[in-house]
Parts: sequence; C-alpha cells; structure tokens
Amino acid sequence: MGGKTLFQPFAGPREQRGKASTLHAPAEYLFPLLDLRNWLKSHFLNTRGILIKAKKLESLGICKKHILIRLFLDGLRAFRASELLIKDLHFDEVPVRIYLPRLPSASKRRGVVFFHGGCGMYGSIRSHERICQHIAKKSDSVVVSVGYRLSPEHEYPTQSLDCVTATIHFLKTAENYGVDPARIIVCGDSAGGTYATSTCQELVNRTDIPKIRAQILIYPFLQAVNFNLPSHQKNATIGLLSLERTVSSILMYLRKDCSLIEATLAGSHVPESMNLKYRKWINPDLIPEKFKQDYEPPLPASYIPQVHEEIKEVFETRFSPLLAEDAVVSCLPDTYIITCEHDVLRDDGLLYKKRLEDNSVKVTWCHIEDGFHGVLCFLGYGIFSFPSSSKIVDHIVSFIKGC
Repeated sequence: MGGKTLFQPFAGPREQRGKASTLHAPAEYLFPLLDLRNWLKSHFLNTRGILIKAKKLESLGICKKHILIRLFLDGLRAFRASELLIKDLHFDEVPVRIYLPRLPSASKRRGVVFFHGGCGMYGSIRSHERICQHIAKKSDSVVVSVGYRLSPEHEYPTQSLDCVTATIHFLKTAENYGVDPARIIVCGDSAGGTYATSTCQELVNRTDIPKIRAQILIYPFLQAVNFNLPSHQKNATIGLLSLERTVSSILMYLRKDCSLIEATLAGSHVPESMNLKYRKWINPDLIPEKFKQDYEPPLPASYIPQVHEEIKEVFETRFSPLLAEDAVVSCLPDTYIITCEHDVLRDDGLLYKKRLEDNSVKVTWCHIEDGFHGVLCFLGYGIFSFPSSSKIVDHIVSFIKGC
C-alpha cells in the first residue's frame, strides 16, 4: 500500500511541529483528505493568521473581527446521527438544540445541559455539535446545547443569565423529554465551564426547582485575580490560547480597552486587600509541586486604582466562580474537572478542585498529559482529531453513566 505525506499537527517538540510525516492510506482517500487538511490547518491551527486577517479586514471596514473569527471557529458542519432525534427549540427565548436518543428507554434518562466555550464571544451550537451528539449517543442521555447570546453584541452578563434561564427551564420541564429531573448534569468547556459552575452556584439555594445532579468542567476559566500562576508561565505562548490572548479576550468580552492588557497581566487591577482575602484560595503554594517546575514567583505589581475601577466586573463570582464564599461552594453538586497539561488555564482547575475538596464536595479529577486548551473541539475530524480529544469525551461519558 502506497504512502502519502500529510500534515500532522503538534507532532512533537516545538521546532518539529507542523513538519510533514508519512501516513499510509489508499490513494482514493488521500486526495480529499489533503483538501480537508488544508482547511483545518488554516481554520483551526493557524489562529494567529486568522486574527491578523480579521484585524486587517476590520481596519478596512469590510467585516468586524469577531464575526470573521466566529465563521472560522464554527468549523465544518457535522453529519446528523441517525440514532438521535435532533430538535431546535427555545427555552424561555434562549435558543437550544436538543439531542434525544431514538431508542425507547425502560426508565427516564439522564439529562445534560451543555454550554459551549469560546470566551463568551465565539462558539455556537454548531461548533460543538459533534461533541453533543457523541455524548448523547454514547451515554444514552438527552443533551441540551445552549445557544446563549454572545458578546460584544450582548453585554455581560447576558451569557451567564441565558445559561441559567435555559437550565431552569429544563429542570422544570425535563419529564417532557423523558428525563429524570433528579439526574440533570451541567457541562461546559472553557468559558462554558465558567457558565456551568456559575449556574450551579446561582441555583444552589433554590428550593423551587430540582437540584442539579453534577457539574462537568472541561479546562474551565475560573478566576481573573492572578495571571501569574505556574500554568500561566509554563503555557504563556503554547497552543490555541496564549496568556496574552486570554486577557485580551477578557477585555473584549467585557467591552473594555485592550490597552489594559499589560496592567492586568501584572496584577495591577487587584488592591492589596483583595490579594490578602483571596490568597487563601488563589496561591501558587496550593498547586502540587509536580506542576511547578521552573516556576518563578513574579515581582509584586503596583496597584492602579483606575485599572481596578475599569474592570471591576472580573471580581464578581459570576465572572470568577473561584471567588465564591465557602457557604456556596460547600453546597455544590458532585464535580468532574478535566485539566490539560499544556493549557494556560490548567491551574484554575487545580485550585477549584482543592476548594471543592476542602468543602467536602465529591470531586473526580482527570488530567490529560498530552492535552491543550480547546483540544475537545477537534473531536470527530478523523485523522485530524487528537488522541486527547477522544480521551476527554470518553471520560465525560463514563462519568455521566455513573450519575
């Protein structure tokens, strides 16, 4: 059987990434794959190039930058699984897509409310369709994918509010979809993980609706107090989400001036009183030693009141769920946290894991050694998927089945 040279992303050390390697496949399959390879390379892996092109088109008045990026990140349209009945609905005016297994069930099924990632500005029901279909099929659950409104068209905290609204609606109407209201799980990746845990926190004391059974947080963003943790240093320029892009995305999401990036990275937005208050929860000393190789504690930053005033929303628990008080955290449901080694947000997950455990919340933790931020979105792209994509979704399905 003949071989053909194909692009293999993230094949090895940094200096080798993007180089060609030989994969063997029949020739009739290779040429369509080459076209797909080029599309994936330009649309997913070359994020820097996408940003440059988007900024250029915006400067010319042709297209808003965030609109163009959304088109790229939505990816190729997924084939709809024949095993599922898929419906587009509205839950109290929030658009959702619901995935229902067609085979009859002897008992009521589990329900999963899924919030897609994308910094609150990107991503969609479509961008995460492969993930939601896979979860619905493999876990035999009813999955609700929430199409919350995006910033900057819709100001923060619209995104969080839409997620809470859709979740409440599903908790109240679950039986209409063959779902046991006592077995509903919320799940999200990246910013979707933020919305999942902030939704749990907001509903934790509600007595008029069923309790959420569990939360699944996939490499979540959980705090904007400290951007100098070990994973911030280690992964500052690695993968699809750099440290600078993280902070610039926060500022764009909140519709703030991106000239505040450097001051925010340095920590100049945090007054000393807040540093003292949150040090018990957000501190490099709380990170296990094996994750702190080559870590260098930063020099203290000078507090700038104007910066704090400009971006004070980042200290709200809706934005930074890691800052919730123990009285809230101690009441949260069973939690599954997935972290990736090559992820600037890795330590957010590690710190939240410790907070939950310290408050006697049952936590299951999965650390993906070869994973990077956003890797789950490559699920279902054949040879262009990463092993860690399948690994993550298999762990998710296994946890759901145990709920």
